[in-house]
Amino acid sequence: MNRKQKKNLVRILAAAAMLIALQFIPAGGVPRFLLFMIPYLTVGADVLKKAGKGVVNRQPFDESLLMAVATIGAIALACFSGSGDYNEAVAVMLFYQIGEWFQSYAVGKSRRNISELMDIRPDYANLEQEDGSLERVDPDEVPVGSVIVVNPGEKIPIDGTVLSGSSVLNTSALTGESIPKECREGDPVISGCINQNGVLRIRTEKEFGESTVSKILDLVENASSRKSKSEDFITRFARIYTPAVVISAVILAFLPPLIALLSGRDAGFSDWLYRALTFLVISCPCALVISIPLSFFAGIGGASHAGVLVKGSNYLEMLSKTKTVVFDKTGTLTQGIFEVNGVHHSSSMPDVLLEKAALAESASSHPISKSILSAYGKRIDAERVEDIREESGYGVLATVDGKLVAVGNERWMKRNGAEPIPCHEAGTIVHVAEEGKYAGHIVISDKVKETALEAVKKLRASGISRLVMLTGDSQAAAAQVGRELGIEEIHALLLPSDKVDIVERLMSENSGVLAFVGDGINDAPVLSRADIGIAMGAMGSDAAIEAADVVLMDDDPMKIAKAIRISRKCLRIVYENIWFAIGVKLLCLILGAAGLANMWLAIFADVGVMILAVLNAIRALFVKNL
Repeated sequence: MNRKQKKNLVRILAAAAMLIALQFIPAGGVPRFLLFMIPYLTVGADVLKKAGKGVVNRQPFDESLLMAVATIGAIALACFSGSGDYNEAVAVMLFYQIGEWFQSYAVGKSRRNISELMDIRPDYANLEQEDGSLERVDPDEVPVGSVIVVNPGEKIPIDGTVLSGSSVLNTSALTGESIPKECREGDPVISGCINQNGVLRIRTEKEFGESTVSKILDLVENASSRKSKSEDFITRFARIYTPAVVISAVILAFLPPLIALLSGRDAGFSDWLYRALTFLVISCPCALVISIPLSFFAGIGGASHAGVLVKGSNYLEMLSKTKTVVFDKTGTLTQGIFEVNGVHHSSSMPDVLLEKAALAESASSHPISKSILSAYGKRIDAERVEDIREESGYGVLATVDGKLVAVGNERWMKRNGAEPIPCHEAGTIVHVAEEGKYAGHIVISDKVKETALEAVKKLRASGISRLVMLTGDSQAAAAQVGRELGIEEIHALLLPSDKVDIVERLMSENSGVLAFVGDGINDAPVLSRADIGIAMGAMGSDAAIEAADVVLMDDDPMKIAKAIRISRKCLRIVYENIWFAIGVKLLCLILGAAGLANMWLAIFADVGVMILAVLNAIRALFVKNL
């Protein structure tokens, strides 16, 4: 509990103790009134103040006004009737504050869950100076390409590559997984991880503001600004509902007595006024206004703790309706770690073909290019390469040793005047041509992720009716992955624009929500176009993470099914609260208007329902066993 919650709890307990004590004090008249006003003002002064501010600011119709009018009216009735029974008025305010405290505690619990994620924010970076000394600086002050040192127990402040040292990293704050990750020289590391043992020297590759940790914090902090349809409905509902019930209460208080007077019967004004006040207490929309946003807030908090970042409650709601999941292949279902398995040449020697391909690909950051450079294993002589041009989805064109070399897929060969020779081996085939003449091809393979098959099974078990795989790779490589994972609908040899076209066609064919899962720069247009874009956060490109609506922090495709289950649990809780709150309120409103409900039933209809709805909403936090 925070300080404010503790203070409110003390007020509630003090008022409750005073209310109980007053039952044993035989006082009447003005002294009794003054004694009961002590617990009433102790627990209700802030509600009265808030109601007064609402009236002054011309925004009176909220739960504070309903509570103020109902309790002050009950006190006035007790005074004018001479009964001196102020118990109901004090009890209504007391139980209302109990409900508010429960709501505050529940929101605090959700925020604490998200604040655990906020603990990944690094406070400093150890910047290595030219003389080898270390200077502790703000992470914002570290330029790209600097060398930082991370000691055991410290957080990695900025994304980079390990220059020296080896260690074990605690990634649980980012991924929700307790299994540590080993890293050594040459491995990429992301900010927010905790270095557990060895000293690491890291070359930074991004500014702090562009690092993983900054992007995660920004996503979480802004998630609440994107409201779901359910939340928007409740907001609009409350704006109409509250003035409507105030007007209804006024009509209930004055119209029946007036009709009775005109017909010559006893008006029974105090009885109808009591019914109207009871009606007001019952009608307070706290359960809906509080529990629905809280359910989504808890759902987003629970998902973030599991390593799934949802950018808004609107995306969480949409995710629950997913019927089709479309995967990019490389880096999503496969590891994205390519290895050269063969070099097939037409005339030149294999090492010469590999050298030409490596020189042409030397400026590319594509994983396939990196695998060719890794297989070449020698220092690139930049003076031998000129005029490098890369075309996404096709390949690279460069001048190597004064000759025009094209490296890429079959379509790239044909565009550059060479006729490619098909390869019957499974894998990604990179063709090479020199001066328009075909020179051979390189076979590159990529391994399927260990959890990919289980992820596909869990998605089918979750009711996903259609699974599709898209790739720019060859038909043979795509078919092999499809067979391993049991995905029958495959589209290969695609450009980024082709992927968008296929996703749009699939969206037109299906009534449910379509989710696209990708990780590369070329996936960003599809991630933006799909109903729900899901990006791999650990190794995914910045463009993909920026375009996505949901980010998986550990690149595990198993988390897709988990994210869907989390969203469905959250939506189930939301609908439970809506139907329960509205149902109980309607029943009690009818009983109150008919004179069959007193203030105690009104307290249950308001505070009791709110407490039950809030407690139900907290369940959205618990996602470990989903």
